[in-house]
Amino acid sequence: MAEPPRKRRRVVAERRYANPTKPSAQTPRGKSGRRAPVRRGNALTRGVSGFFRLLWRAFFGTIWATIVTVLLLIGVSTFYYYSQLPQAAALFDGRARGGVTLLDREGKVFAWRGETFGTVTPDKIAPSLRDAVVATEDRRFYQHLGIDPRGIASAIRINMAAGRGPLDGHGGSTITQQVSKLLCLGETFDPTRWKDEAAYEAECRESSLWRKIKEVPFSFALELKYSKDEILNIYMNRSYLGGGARGFEAAAERYFGRHADNISVAESAMLAGLLKAPSYFAPTSDIQRAQDRAAVVLQLMREQDRITEAEYQQARANPAVLSAAAAARAGGYFADWLMESGPGFLTTETTEDVTILTTFDQKVQAAAERGLKRIFDEKVKDSSKAEAAVVVLSADGAVRAMIGGRDSKVSGVFNRATQAKRQTGSSFKPFVFAAGLDQGMRPDSIIHDGPLTINIKGSRPWSPQNYSRRFSGDVTLTTALSKSLNTATIRIQEKAGRASVRRIAEEFGVGVNLPNVPSLGLGVFDTTLLEMTGAYAGIRNGGRAVRPYGVVELRVRGDNSPMIAKTGGMGQRVISQQAARDLIYMMQQVIQNGTGTRAKLAGREAAGKTGTTSSYRDAWFIGFTDQFVTGVWMGYDDNTPLSGVTGGGLPAEIWQAVMTDIHEGLPAEPLGRFVGDEGSRIGDGVAPSVRGDDALADALSAALSDMQGDSAGAPAGQPLVSGSAEPLADALSQALGQGGSGGPPRSAEQTFTSLDAGRGVTDAPDAGESDPLGDVLRGIEGLN
Repeated sequence: MAEPPRKRRRVVAERRYANPTKPSAQTPRGKSGRRAPVRRGNALTRGVSGFFRLLWRAFFGTIWATIVTVLLLIGVSTFYYYSQLPQAAALFDGRARGGVTLLDREGKVFAWRGETFGTVTPDKIAPSLRDAVVATEDRRFYQHLGIDPRGIASAIRINMAAGRGPLDGHGGSTITQQVSKLLCLGETFDPTRWKDEAAYEAECRESSLWRKIKEVPFSFALELKYSKDEILNIYMNRSYLGGGARGFEAAAERYFGRHADNISVAESAMLAGLLKAPSYFAPTSDIQRAQDRAAVVLQLMREQDRITEAEYQQARANPAVLSAAAAARAGGYFADWLMESGPGFLTTETTEDVTILTTFDQKVQAAAERGLKRIFDEKVKDSSKAEAAVVVLSADGAVRAMIGGRDSKVSGVFNRATQAKRQTGSSFKPFVFAAGLDQGMRPDSIIHDGPLTINIKGSRPWSPQNYSRRFSGDVTLTTALSKSLNTATIRIQEKAGRASVRRIAEEFGVGVNLPNVPSLGLGVFDTTLLEMTGAYAGIRNGGRAVRPYGVVELRVRGDNSPMIAKTGGMGQRVISQQAARDLIYMMQQVIQNGTGTRAKLAGREAAGKTGTTSSYRDAWFIGFTDQFVTGVWMGYDDNTPLSGVTGGGLPAEIWQAVMTDIHEGLPAEPLGRFVGDEGSRIGDGVAPSVRGDDALADALSAALSDMQGDSAGAPAGQPLVSGSAEPLADALSQALGQGGSGGPPRSAEQTFTSLDAGRGVTDAPDAGESDPLGDVLRGIEGLN
């Protein structure tokens, strides 16, 4: 019988876990029936671990709070700086003062003063220059947002490896951060906060940690406000690149004589290399050092694929060199003189960019420097500390060259041609003889050279001596000047009157308030080489004062008309033209037969005078040809006596060397042509008075000058206005005739003799003689 079917068991999944609803007998339960937490360790360990868990949570909470706070501060600061930033172009020129560009007589730049500037924009800059700057200063400039953490970390590593502090040396700053520094984080100069602009700039360049932290939001603001090209433009316009150049445009013009959009790869590398240390790497300081630095920049450009291998090799084979003007560095003393003598608001303190067209001649300057160097190389010991100065003028007083010391390629140093006041010695004697000649003496008049004693009230009697300690007896004035006889000179001075000598010298431009002492005629007062050379130019020009000048025209950039025109030149008449002719002849004899024979110029007429002071502390030679008037001084800065040097020695040789060089290729013109003479190199007409503050006096001066013989048609030795229909003119002519070239010629028998012998002077007005009309006229014209 069949078995009944069995009941099948239901198929269920295998239990893998205990039923949670059935607690194990070993598991403790709480009141709620839930499993109680398992406690591990004792109470102490549990307390310690809980404390650290709490500390950890607090630490992370603080960090996040700090991060949020810092980000918030950076955001607020960035927004603040962003709101304060102007348009990019307004930040290009950050100079507190303007710059002065000096042009020579041909209109070529030869010097700069202050900080010169020129704007560069993306379309006015060579691509190689932009690439050189980025390669050198911030290779990731176009990738970062103003801050480069990699660059900062790398800079810290380099500094610490070199034993420096993490922020000392390399800063890791991006171009944007450097712009932040250049802009001084938006702060402008405030005289109540900083004592001067130097202190302000020093704070702006400070590399402290706090300063760098402040640069972060400002850099972010720059990146938000401006494009990368605009930030780069600000940097390239405001960066100082040495030599007084602010910005790459000014530097390109300063060093290479061309604009920033027209420079080569080699020149771009040299300019970019200046950013590291502008003064140290300036090519005007050391061209080789600048070229070595440029080679480093070229290597960086090649490594970053900013130039090709061919461009790299071409630039290395042909390194950048200075322009001719920058290499010459000519005219440093001349430029300094103009800056010091001009109005401060247009020169040293100008807030505008100024261009000055000057009288400076670079060829004459170079020739003068060669002549001076040759004599010192040949005649002076290498160890000698003796100094020299040279000034070269055109006949009308235009300063063509100036050397203020043996080191001619300088600026901003002591200028011995314009700042050193030295005793003139015998170089002053021509003005004593001018006084005598203007009162009627002639070159062949006789004067006694012998012992002389002059009583001085309140002091001991004074007795001058000749250099040779010997006397020559009766001599002509020409001999007395050519041999530089002291006693004869003093006799002329005392007879002509010291007041007359002082007036003539001062009106020619030799100092002011000269001492009224018997030794005046021997040059016992101080003056500058420029003043003396200008005074000799007055003799060269027929007795009309000459005021040395260097400015032809001064313009502020952008103005169509000049603010200042010619600042000197021909002035008032001081002595008669005939007296000047006679004096020039006598000074020619100084070079031909007297104390200045070493100054002879082959085939060319020249006149001059030597000068040596007591104890040989100063030695001078000043003279002129038809084209140039040149003065030379030699001595020690500390007044140490020169060893056996007189004005007729080394100074005369320097003068001869300089004049020979600067006359190379010029025609040999005779001396004796003055303003108004046919063929004069200076030009016709009467120039304004040196004093120039009285129009009536100027007009009378011009009229009287013509009457005294300035006009070409007034022959010497004739009445000045003979046959005039104007009685007043005739009277003026007769009044002036006693001191001018008019009247009958004087004979050689008319003599000056020894004052102490009691013999008088014939045919010359006495110094104390009353002459009201002559006095009035002289006063009007400035002759007294």
